[in-house]
Amino acid sequence: MHQTSSNFRQLCADHGIAMTHQRQVLYEVMHGMEGHPSPEEVYAKVKKRIPAISLATVYKNIHLFVDSGIFRKMSLHHGSVRVEMNDEPHHHMVCSRCKAITDIGEKELGLTPARRRLSDGFLVERYSVDVIGLCAKCQQAQ
Repeated sequence: MHQTSSNFRQLCADHGIAMTHQRQVLYEVMHGMEGHPSPEEVYAKVKKRIPAISLATVYKNIHLFVDSGIFRKMSLHHGSVRVEMNDEPHHHMVCSRCKAITDIGEKELGLTPARRRLSDGFLVERYSVDVIGLCAKCQQAQ
């Protein structure tokens, strides 16, 4: 979804961050990407629109978006920081060879909607199930 300047300004205000041109371009690029992009993948696309931007600036702003709640960060055990672009409840299939990450729905895994509070009073923010295996492409390469 493409955000207009006023919509992005409001999103920034709602999450307590300053709006800048670099952040708006970064946000627009990330929303145009599928899957779970790494900062390096985002940087390659943003650099086409802002040639002077640095990888450090991209990392810094991705972390700012994550810390402010605009985006979610996936767990770090997938090899590098990956940003979660899908807002719908889902889990992940991770290829143990090429590290490709694919979304998988709860129904496909046979999971039932989870409780928000566990028996010891632990308040659940989200559930994340990783299904580890070989993707079809890596299986064919064997």
